Amino acid sequence: MTKWCSISHLLRMVDDLAVARTIHVLALVHWVGGVAAVTTIVLPRARALPDAAEALRMFEAFEQRFSSQVRVSILFVGLSGLYMLMKLDAWAWFRRASFWWLDLTVVVWALFALIVFVLEPIFLHRRFHEFALSNKKRAFAAALRFHAGILVVCDDRNCCRRPRGGRSAAVAFGGLERR
Repeated sequence: MTKWCSISHLLRMVDDLAVARTIHVLALVHWVGGVAAVTTIVLPRARALPDAAEALRMFEAFEQRFSSQVRVSILFVGLSGLYMLMKLDAWAWFRRASFWWLDLTVVVWALFALIVFVLEPIFLHRRFHEFALSNKKRAFAAALRFHAGILVVCDDRNCCRRPRGGRSAAVAFGGLERR
């Protein structure tokens, strides 16, 4: 006879750090994957359309849906990252040269949060709209370069390599550093 577990029993079995890592990774995949879709599919397609108003309409239709989703992802990335730092009591990592990637990820997250939550709604959206209507080719080329730059910054292959004498991001947040 199988004994059924209660929800509270199941929750006690779950490793909260593993849940935080899962949320962190899924939010990052959504965020960076969306940027990749905009960079490799949406912007080139909009750029290829002959009419500036039509190109802008197509781009903004995708961007409007994605921007609300990416705001949630950016919040989840930040909150789950903060939770992992607190849970691991990893504040001293910011002072270690071997954990340079942690400083970099916080700066990148803060820049993205500033762009998505502050700059884009206040003036970037309006400025791009005006620029695209006046010079579609240059506006979409600039947007494509900007998004491609974002993908380069988000490339974690360099951040996850094991530095000399240090630990990689995967090892550090993999739970092996728990105290």
